[in-house]
Amino acid sequence: MAELETAAGAGTGAVKPGYDHRLANEDLVPLEKQGWGAYNIFAFWMSDVHSVGGYVTAGSLFALGIASWQVLLSLIIGIVIVQAFTNLVAKPSQKTGVPYPVINRAIFGVKGANIPAVIRGLIAIAWYGVQTFLAAESLNIIFLKFIPASHALATDYSFLGLSALGWISYAILWVAQAAVFWNGMETIRKFIDFAGPAVYVVMIVLAIYLVSQAGWDKISLDLSAGEPLDFWSSIPVMLSAIAIVVSYFSGPMLNFGDFARYGKSFKAVKKGNLLGLPVNFLFFSLLTVITASATVPVFGELITDPIHTVERIDTPFAILLGGLTFVTATVGINIVANFISPAFDFSNVAPHRISWRTGGMIAAVGSVILLPWNWYSNATAIHYSLGILGALIGPLFGILIAGYYLVSRQKVWVDEMYTMDPGGKYWFRNGYNPNAIKAVAISGAVSIASVIIPKLLLDTGATAVDATWLGNYSWFIGCGLGLVVFRQLEKSTPMINLDADGVDVNDGSLSDD
Repeated sequence: MAELETAAGAGTGAVKPGYDHRLANEDLVPLEKQGWGAYNIFAFWMSDVHSVGGYVTAGSLFALGIASWQVLLSLIIGIVIVQAFTNLVAKPSQKTGVPYPVINRAIFGVKGANIPAVIRGLIAIAWYGVQTFLAAESLNIIFLKFIPASHALATDYSFLGLSALGWISYAILWVAQAAVFWNGMETIRKFIDFAGPAVYVVMIVLAIYLVSQAGWDKISLDLSAGEPLDFWSSIPVMLSAIAIVVSYFSGPMLNFGDFARYGKSFKAVKKGNLLGLPVNFLFFSLLTVITASATVPVFGELITDPIHTVERIDTPFAILLGGLTFVTATVGINIVANFISPAFDFSNVAPHRISWRTGGMIAAVGSVILLPWNWYSNATAIHYSLGILGALIGPLFGILIAGYYLVSRQKVWVDEMYTMDPGGKYWFRNGYNPNAIKAVAISGAVSIASVIIPKLLLDTGATAVDATWLGNYSWFIGCGLGLVVFRQLEKSTPMINLDADGVDVNDGSLSDD
């Protein structure tokens, strides 16, 4: 029975006799088998891109007031940056077979790794609730169309800010996602292998239908209203578009080690990233803008939300197919971006008490407690809550890259990440690397300030200068500063010791074989 549970969980790993139970369980130790190929990684990115949020984000870039070729150039630059950084964060986890919170033990210390794990877990809980709520909105449309009695549930009854129908839809999706997750990574792999392509099929059908109704001559890649910007004025907008692309993927980018650990080779992971990011994202973006553009002649207004587009078609089959498809898409991104990662994060806090499954359910329950529907529509609440947490993603990313590539020189002593021995390589000071903690504090404070202070000054009337655009670059600010600060601290007061001492070393070059 125990063997079946292990195989159905996060993967099959062998806990060695010398591993401390406070640092190891079957879900966190190195995988015995890494079997994901390039298509599985490609499908992961399809599930991540093909969501309502991805659709709206891609469409919004074409409405920034710059020419279509400038938007496409910004998309290419942004997504290539994401691809490059994703390959960087993928390598240590693929080479060692361990998830993100465990590889951080080599940088933050065996206890200190809980700092980035908890930060990342809290971000994921918040967004898990938001994505489930968005999927529930899609399910509501299906109920309202096919079950007339559900109108009363949507209007006459509510609890804690959500209608009775909203609670029903949220509960259905909450249970469905938990069921997929509970069946383990193999079931999740099969789900995302299906979900991404399925959304593509419906998106292509939707685009063909709307274009046939509008006529190809009515389709424009420029969704902007008003006068276009001149070349010099467009440069800051292009830079913002690049930053938006990178920021949109910053969460999955940081989390990617949780999936790269399953890759059968680093070469396969890189190929999956190439197909799933530049190729997939550009095609999806073009498909999105063509579909959105067609809504203007067909419906008389620009609609950038695919759920509302399907709703406006107003045929039972279209609403059923479209609604279920976008529910599937949102569930897909929710599981890969906001369910699996906190499962590893919370399990890492107390592996002997919290399994991967238990960690995931902590995140799922937490998402309900946060009541995301009450603050998701409040831009100020999102800015001051998720804005603060999100601003810490860049520093965590920069410190990981600096620690693995610049300081450790791609060397990881795997067994040392599972020992509480004060003489262990990753014990540092009482289990914490003070350099990593200082780097998070310094770079995190600056990154958070770039998000919070400009808006605070503007909202309070302290200044009439709108510098809130600075928040678009918080990831870059935090990432760059985290990398530089941690590298300098390790130079001045080294904590990471590269002496081999006969211990197994896992290393290699970025090019792989």
